[in-house]
Amino acid sequence: MKLKSNEFGNTGIQVTRLGYGAMELREASEDLADNLLNLVLDSGINFIDTSIDYGDSEKLIGKFISHRRSEFFLASKCGCPIDAGKDHIFTKENISNGINQSLKLLKTDYLDLVQLHNPTKNVVEENDVIETLLEIKKEGKVRFIGTSSVLPALSDHINMNVFDAFQIPYSALNREHEDLITSASKSGAGTIIRGGVSKGEFGKNREWDNFSKSNLDDLLDEGESRTSFLLRFTLSHPELNTTIVGTKNSEHFKENIKTASKGVLPANIYEEAKKRLTLSGVSPAN
Repeated sequence: MKLKSNEFGNTGIQVTRLGYGAMELREASEDLADNLLNLVLDSGINFIDTSIDYGDSEKLIGKFISHRRSEFFLASKCGCPIDAGKDHIFTKENISNGINQSLKLLKTDYLDLVQLHNPTKNVVEENDVIETLLEIKKEGKVRFIGTSSVLPALSDHINMNVFDAFQIPYSALNREHEDLITSASKSGAGTIIRGGVSKGEFGKNREWDNFSKSNLDDLLDEGESRTSFLLRFTLSHPELNTTIVGTKNSEHFKENIKTASKGVLPANIYEEAKKRLTLSGVSPAN
């Protein structure tokens, strides 16, 4: 079954509602990365998100699928440390050097989207970050600009009305940003969801306690896993454009494709799940 797609904000570009987050490639062998990245494209996914921060992720993408560049929308980050440092620095020099390095590693002439890593509004304004990005955009090195943000900075970024896209953490088990996804979409921006399966049952964290606490198990289809239900819940958000799910396990990836192909949850199940989550204290931020 063909994966569903929709327009990415006001960009005029169609993206698949299931995307691929390439962070896990930082721990992947070359053979694994080659097979998995080509499987991603062969499965119909056309949105790939990476970062300078993700080890060899950009290098592996460049090596194994740059020859298929026309088949996917490529998003990366900027302001990241490009050496051994840990701090994000949003100076013109670091942003420009980082983007140039990404282009070289990814073996491409342009990034479809470059995203800032959650700087405060003051940092953006004091460093003339928008002016820097617009200058690089004018040079043709990037097509769109965005942020990978969380509260409280996310609200400020949306209100600035300068970004083409927002990457936002969200799942049934952590609904803090649920309403801000809607706000971002209404501003005309593309919405990218990360953490939509809360690292999956295979990488359980404390958020998974909310699944049992909210009595969601009896809402699952027969034979459906919790991770599958969680992904379908995320895909059911009406203002979601794409959700990036990362894995280095090809079988897990194939399960994600199968789940996404099933589509969103039935409306009554989706509403009941949100009701139960809210009653157990898992609700959107006020």
